[in-house]
Amino acid sequence: MIIDLRSDTVTQPTAGMKDAMFAAPVGDDVFGEDPTVNELEAKAAKLFGMEAAIYCPSGTMTNQIAIRLHTRIQAEVICHKHSHVYLYEGGGIMSNSLASVKLLDGDFGKMTAEDIKNAINPDDVHAPETSLVSLENTMNKGGGSIYTLDEVKPIRELCSATGLKLHLDGARLFNALVETGESPTDWGAQFDTISICLSKGLGCPVGSLLLGSKSDIRRARKIRKVWGGGMRQAGFLAAAGIYALDNQVKRLREDHIRARALGEMMLKLQVVSEVLPVATNIVIGRLDGVSPEEFLKKLALRDIKAVKFGADLIRFVTHLDFGDEQLTELERRMAGL
Repeated sequence: MIIDLRSDTVTQPTAGMKDAMFAAPVGDDVFGEDPTVNELEAKAAKLFGMEAAIYCPSGTMTNQIAIRLHTRIQAEVICHKHSHVYLYEGGGIMSNSLASVKLLDGDFGKMTAEDIKNAINPDDVHAPETSLVSLENTMNKGGGSIYTLDEVKPIRELCSATGLKLHLDGARLFNALVETGESPTDWGAQFDTISICLSKGLGCPVGSLLLGSKSDIRRARKIRKVWGGGMRQAGFLAAAGIYALDNQVKRLREDHIRARALGEMMLKLQVVSEVLPVATNIVIGRLDGVSPEEFLKKLALRDIKAVKFGADLIRFVTHLDFGDEQLTELERRMAGL
């Protein structure tokens, strides 16, 4: 048995999800005629109290569409230096939107309103125009750290006062919400656009949603089209998203419990000097005396998969297909490392 903890994207559809996919009524989504895609988009928008949504192949696409919506040539995006939109989307901010980036520091990948206020450019011919702030929740490089509403509201107030748009990369937003108990509608009220991923913790085979105003989502459809994201009978995939929203959100708590157990397990290893606080389903350990490459080779010999996450960091992500049996077996295999 291979224990794959590289990401929560490695999950397989459950039997119930497969049944929902095969039973889905479909049509041509580019014509707006796929009833299952339409149902998913309406369901997600209503859940967050937002006007509309668009279904896309990936979270990278939904994030990049949002950035394109809220910027123009020579504009600037404020985000954390460890944010996914900057590190892991192929330089898309520059390539897709011809925009600049202002990178900020912050504990565990999070920024404050004061950080952002100090980063807004003056109205000066020498500086790009600050136009967008992008947050990430949970924060991948921050070890799955969580923004709370109390932390976000001052940022929303600042953006409103300064005319900036506010986007949320909510790839793992549901992981945050099941921990805090906060309402999706309260989160929807804080942002101009929100990207939510269905193929991470929720276990879908593919797909993300961008939520926003009717006018923004209308423009998003044009951007998605020119980027090749228009799909036809996509309802087979959208049905998985509907099933996930109905059945696989609350169980995310189980992933968090196992992640905390894994974090404690790692602290017992001689080669691990530190484990970042485990807030959700991401576990990041700092290695001592061994490189990530060497450690991954040792794990591979024990049929365990993880990923390098920095010069001396290793990352594990718990998910739908990692249960208590696998957790017990993982502890047995990691003994002595």
